[in-house]
Amino acid sequence: MDISNIARKLDLSNNNLVVRKAAEIRRLCDAQFDSSIIGVGEICKAVICLEIAASRLQVIFDRQAAVKLSGMSEKAYTRSFNSLQNVIGFKIKLNIKELAIQFGCVRIIKSVQTILSSYKERFLASLPASRRANADFTRPVFTAAAFYLCAKKQKLKVDKLRLIEVCGTSESEFSCVSTSMTDLCFDCVGVSKEKKDAKDVKGNRELLDVLPGKRRLDDGGYSSDDESSCYKRHKKMEEAKYEDWKSTVVDSIKKNPEKGAKKVIQTSLSFSMKDETKELQVES
Repeated sequence: MDISNIARKLDLSNNNLVVRKAAEIRRLCDAQFDSSIIGVGEICKAVICLEIAASRLQVIFDRQAAVKLSGMSEKAYTRSFNSLQNVIGFKIKLNIKELAIQFGCVRIIKSVQTILSSYKERFLASLPASRRANADFTRPVFTAAAFYLCAKKQKLKVDKLRLIEVCGTSESEFSCVSTSMTDLCFDCVGVSKEKKDAKDVKGNRELLDVLPGKRRLDDGGYSSDDESSCYKRHKKMEEAKYEDWKSTVVDSIKKNPEKGAKKVIQTSLSFSMKDETKELQVES
């Protein structure tokens, strides 16, 4: 499909500069690699080229209309957009101040700059001398990860998926950089989690009380070594209860022997009467 027709559906036909730039990017894609390898069709590729051209020329672009026109889901479109942009070598320049204004977190600008510088120093210190020259911190994913972790540290809400979309990276790469930055700069971005003591939690205390093997000696209970003796005591108590019940039943029978005999005689008579009735019915 002609890229100008797609531009018309996205209300970009009047901007000839964007259309020409998108056509140039499309020719660059066709020359460097086959976009079908990464699952990008011709229509989707044309839409992505138009968005890249619009973003580089700072022209307003309708992302929702582009996703609908591409025939892909928003997540798949974002993944294809990032892949295509990385393959052709178009890097997004992410400015901390613009990012802070866009997400409404202006007060963390200095903190993000401090985190980035600390991460760069500590990361280079962990590398061998031969690999330090090849380290590249210009990618926008580092700025985005530092911005997100700093906002999380100061309990500010930031849309993670939108941030990933703005920096033009993937969720896996963003997660990997965030984990690395948290490990090296935990004193700057780490969030300590308060752990509750099991004794302070009522439900956990009940569970510990139910299981004899889990009780502690300093709580006045018994350990797993005394579990067998506890079982023996419990068994003796059950046997004593059974003997009491048995003696009670025997004493009641001894006191009223006639009552028990009558029940036996009545039962035997009733069965014999039923049997005689059946025999009479058969003979008749």
